Amino acid sequence: MITSHDQEAAVGAAVEILAAEDPWRDLPPTAKLVVESAVRSFADRGFHATTLKHIAAGSGLSTAALYVHFGSKDELLYEISRRGHESALTIVEKAAALEPADHAFHTLVYVFARWHAERHTVARVVQYQLNALTGVQAEKIADIRRRTEHVVRRVVAAVSTTGDDDIDLRGLSAAVISLGIDVARWYQPDGRYTPDEVGRLQCRLAARLLQLGSHSASSN
Repeated sequence: MITSHDQEAAVGAAVEILAAEDPWRDLPPTAKLVVESAVRSFADRGFHATTLKHIAAGSGLSTAALYVHFGSKDELLYEISRRGHESALTIVEKAAALEPADHAFHTLVYVFARWHAERHTVARVVQYQLNALTGVQAEKIADIRRRTEHVVRRVVAAVSTTGDDDIDLRGLSAAVISLGIDVARWYQPDGRYTPDEVGRLQCRLAARLLQLGSHSASSN
């Protein structure tokens, strides 16, 4: 079980990590308006049902003005997906670099879950519109996802007592990642949990998950 001291330490570290992370920080103001409008429309309607007219209306620009910044709806989706995935990878890498390993694990779980709550609209596009990406764009996003999974697996391996079994580590890591990703599906700003509460809940669940994995491995 995670202690209250460990949890507060994870929360403090995660808040600092999140404060420095903004996937749109280097976009020009007008391009940022377009991206934010596209995010809302993709999240509400889905990629295929969204038109450039929807995005233009949401950004306050003409359809023709969109082409100054993005050549197509597909390019917009890729830009959103790339930036969103890179943002998630960055916070995971920063958490994983902390010491000791237990602190890194708790912080990683908390920050990943809270990111998916605070940026739930972006996360819904990033995590649930993947099938709309094709070709080289899809391959590039898949590579970022593999890198994220590798970082999580390394941290899980450092705190897990299940041994070096790749199946155990892959399964535990996938479960930890899934806990965070699923937040984007069900989280509502006016719902039962705040982003902080979501992160704390995930910390407790993930700690129990690793204990359960350890127990199962030792009983085989």
